[in-house]
Amino acid sequence: MTRTIPSVEVRVAVKNDVEAIARLAGELGYPSTVTQVRERLAAIEGNAEHATFVAATPTGEVVGWIHLSQVRSLTTDSRAEITGLVVDSGIRGAGVGRLLIEQAESWARELGLATIGLHSNIIRERAHSFYLRLGYAVTKSQKVFRKAL
Repeated sequence: MTRTIPSVEVRVAVKNDVEAIARLAGELGYPSTVTQVRERLAAIEGNAEHATFVAATPTGEVVGWIHLSQVRSLTTDSRAEITGLVVDSGIRGAGVGRLLIEQAESWARELGLATIGLHSNIIRERAHSFYLRLGYAVTKSQKVFRKAL
Protein backbone atom coordinates (compact mmCIF):
# COMPACT_ATOMS: atom_id res chain seq x y z
CA MET A 1 0.00 0.00 0.00
CA THR A 2 1.40 3.40 -0.98
CA ARG A 3 0.82 6.14 1.53
CA THR A 4 1.07 9.83 0.85
CA ILE A 5 2.87 12.11 3.22
CA PRO A 6 0.47 14.05 5.38
CA SER A 7 0.90 17.78 5.50
CA VAL A 8 3.17 18.22 8.50
CA GLU A 9 5.41 20.89 9.91
CA VAL A 10 8.56 19.87 11.73
CA ARG A 11 9.21 22.27 14.59
CA VAL A 12 10.87 22.44 17.99
CA ALA A 13 8.88 20.65 20.67
CA VAL A 14 7.12 22.87 23.19
CA LYS A 15 5.52 22.26 26.59
CA ASN A 16 2.08 21.79 25.04
CA ASP A 17 3.40 18.75 23.13
CA VAL A 18 4.09 16.61 26.21
CA GLU A 19 0.86 14.58 26.05
CA ALA A 20 1.49 13.58 22.45
CA ILE A 21 5.17 12.88 23.12
CA ALA A 22 4.20 10.63 26.04
CA ARG A 23 1.60 8.79 23.95
CA LEU A 24 4.06 8.21 21.12
CA ALA A 25 6.80 7.13 23.55
CA GLY A 26 4.42 4.36 24.56
CA GLU A 27 4.05 3.32 20.91
CA LEU A 28 7.84 3.15 20.73
CA GLY A 29 7.82 0.75 23.69
CA TYR A 30 8.82 3.24 26.39
CA PRO A 31 5.66 3.96 28.36
CA SER A 32 5.95 7.41 29.92
CA THR A 33 3.54 9.57 31.85
CA VAL A 34 2.82 13.15 30.91
CA THR A 35 4.54 14.21 34.14
CA GLN A 36 7.66 12.24 33.28
CA VAL A 37 7.86 13.71 29.79
CA ARG A 38 7.23 17.22 31.12
CA GLU A 39 10.11 16.82 33.60
CA ARG A 40 12.43 15.31 30.99
CA LEU A 41 11.70 18.03 28.46
CA ALA A 42 12.19 20.73 31.11
CA ALA A 43 15.54 19.21 32.11
CA ILE A 44 16.97 19.65 28.61
CA GLU A 45 15.19 22.88 27.69
CA GLY A 46 17.71 25.54 26.73
CA ASN A 47 20.58 23.03 26.54
CA ALA A 48 22.19 23.53 23.13
CA GLU A 49 23.47 19.93 23.17
CA HIS A 50 19.91 18.55 23.02
CA ALA A 51 17.11 19.02 20.52
CA THR A 52 13.59 17.69 20.34
CA PHE A 53 11.51 18.19 17.22
CA VAL A 54 7.92 17.20 16.53
CA ALA A 55 6.01 16.65 13.31
CA ALA A 56 2.61 18.34 13.61
CA THR A 57 -0.37 18.44 11.27
CA PRO A 58 -2.01 21.76 10.31
CA THR A 59 -4.54 21.14 13.11
CA GLY A 60 -1.67 20.88 15.62
CA GLU A 61 -1.80 17.12 16.12
CA VAL A 62 1.69 15.79 16.88
CA VAL A 63 2.25 12.66 14.79
CA GLY A 64 5.93 12.07 15.44
CA TRP A 65 8.97 13.24 17.33
CA ILE A 66 12.73 12.92 17.40
CA HIS A 67 15.20 13.64 20.19
CA LEU A 68 18.92 14.17 19.65
CA SER A 69 21.90 14.91 21.77
CA GLN A 70 25.47 15.86 21.12
CA VAL A 71 27.77 13.12 22.39
CA ARG A 72 31.24 13.97 23.55
CA SER A 73 33.80 11.23 24.12
CA LEU A 74 37.51 10.76 24.61
CA THR A 75 37.48 7.97 22.04
CA THR A 76 35.78 9.74 19.12
CA ASP A 77 35.02 13.18 17.80
CA SER A 78 31.77 14.73 18.97
CA ARG A 79 28.74 13.45 17.10
CA ALA A 80 24.98 13.75 17.09
CA GLU A 81 23.05 10.82 18.50
CA ILE A 82 19.39 10.16 17.77
CA THR A 83 18.13 8.98 21.14
CA GLY A 84 14.50 8.56 20.16
CA LEU A 85 12.40 8.63 17.00
CA VAL A 86 8.77 7.61 16.65
CA VAL A 87 5.98 8.21 14.16
CA ASP A 88 2.32 7.50 14.91
CA SER A 89 1.62 3.90 13.90
CA GLY A 90 -1.30 5.02 11.73
CA ILE A 91 0.91 6.94 9.31
CA ARG A 92 4.23 5.11 9.36
CA GLY A 93 5.64 4.79 5.88
CA ALA A 94 4.22 8.13 4.73
CA GLY A 95 7.47 10.12 4.95
CA VAL A 96 7.13 11.74 8.38
CA GLY A 97 10.14 9.87 9.76
CA ARG A 98 12.23 11.02 6.83
CA LEU A 99 11.29 14.64 7.54
CA LEU A 100 12.26 14.24 11.19
CA ILE A 101 15.60 12.68 10.21
CA GLU A 102 16.27 15.53 7.76
CA GLN A 103 15.65 18.04 10.57
CA ALA A 104 17.96 16.06 12.87
CA GLU A 105 20.73 16.03 10.29
CA SER A 106 20.31 19.75 9.73
CA TRP A 107 20.59 20.38 13.49
CA ALA A 108 23.78 18.30 13.63
CA ARG A 109 25.32 20.20 10.72
CA GLU A 110 24.46 23.53 12.39
CA LEU A 111 26.50 22.36 15.41
CA GLY A 112 29.40 21.54 13.10
CA LEU A 113 29.10 17.81 13.71
CA ALA A 114 30.27 15.52 10.94
CA THR A 115 28.56 12.34 12.11
CA ILE A 116 25.12 11.32 13.30
CA GLY A 117 24.28 7.93 14.74
CA LEU A 118 21.69 5.94 16.62
CA HIS A 119 21.07 2.65 18.36
CA SER A 120 18.18 0.48 17.22
CA ASN A 121 16.89 -2.61 18.96
CA ILE A 122 17.58 -5.80 17.05
CA ILE A 123 13.84 -6.55 16.87
CA ARG A 124 13.05 -3.34 14.93
CA GLU A 125 13.67 -4.76 11.45
CA ARG A 126 11.36 -2.26 9.73
CA ALA A 127 13.25 0.61 11.36
CA HIS A 128 16.56 -0.90 10.23
CA SER A 129 15.36 -0.92 6.63
CA PHE A 130 14.24 2.69 7.03
CA TYR A 131 17.66 3.84 8.25
CA LEU A 132 19.47 1.91 5.52
CA ARG A 133 17.27 3.58 2.86
CA LEU A 134 18.31 6.97 4.28
CA GLY A 135 22.01 6.18 3.91
CA TYR A 136 22.81 5.00 7.43
CA ALA A 137 25.11 2.00 7.76
CA VAL A 138 25.40 -0.64 10.44
CA THR A 139 28.80 -0.08 12.04
CA LYS A 140 28.70 -2.60 14.88
CA SER A 141 26.55 -4.86 17.02
CA GLN A 142 26.81 -4.76 20.77
CA LYS A 143 25.18 -5.65 24.03
CA VAL A 144 23.83 -2.91 26.27
CA PHE A 145 24.47 -3.18 30.00
CA ARG A 146 22.68 -1.23 32.73
CA LYS A 147 22.68 -1.27 36.49
CA ALA A 148 20.01 0.30 38.66
CA LEU A 149 21.48 2.67 41.21
